[in-house]
Amino acid sequence: MTLSQTSPLGPFPEPAGALLEPRSCPRSLAEDFLDEERRLNTELDQLQFSEPVSIVYNPVDYAWEPHRSYVTRFCQGPKKVLFLGMNPGPFGMGQTGVPFGEVNAVRDWLGIAGSVRPPPQEHPKRPVLGLECPQSEVSGARFWGFFQKLCGQPEVFFRHCFVHNLCPLLFLAPGGRNLTPADLPAKQREQLLNICDSALCRQGPGQSMGHGCWEHELLMGAGGWSTGRASSVDPKQEGPKI
Repeated sequence: MTLSQTSPLGPFPEPAGALLEPRSCPRSLAEDFLDEERRLNTELDQLQFSEPVSIVYNPVDYAWEPHRSYVTRFCQGPKKVLFLGMNPGPFGMGQTGVPFGEVNAVRDWLGIAGSVRPPPQEHPKRPVLGLECPQSEVSGARFWGFFQKLCGQPEVFFRHCFVHNLCPLLFLAPGGRNLTPADLPAKQREQLLNICDSALCRQGPGQSMGHGCWEHELLMGAGGWSTGRASSVDPKQEGPKI
């Protein structure tokens, strides 16, 4: 199947005025990071996925408003620690556009708002309800809950840290089961990861228009698979998995 797209990957609509206004952020950081994500989306749109994949969601597209709010609010300077996730889950970033984006944590602790459109193809067992989704992503609740207790305020966490998914795509099997990149046929997985790895390298130190979106000293994979990909992209980084 070909990844469908609902809008050109050019300028996206800004969040409505009634929404939480993110604080201003130097274009050299947040806006360049978002530009790289648009570039990644354009490259990923060229890929085709076959069985076991039935439907592909791209929350960076249909959940652009909360995703952009997350980046512009919290990607305000080079980061020392980058937490790297694998790809969206159906009840986390698949709903909110925020990595590990459990709805309550995104809305109530991170303070992110924004409208979420339906994806072009929607699986009946995996509807996209945005910030109104009643189901909780366990891993996201655990991740953000830990740092809420540790840091108190999100600004404390994001002063030196950022959270990002290597791959922005959510893959669903015909029955609605969530698939990871590891579940894809080998050739398709290799094509996908080569594109995503290259995008991560472009966003790293010294790469984004003369500087990196983060000058990370520690790249932490959130899980065994992400840890392996982090090490392959940056062999110097052998941080612990979480």
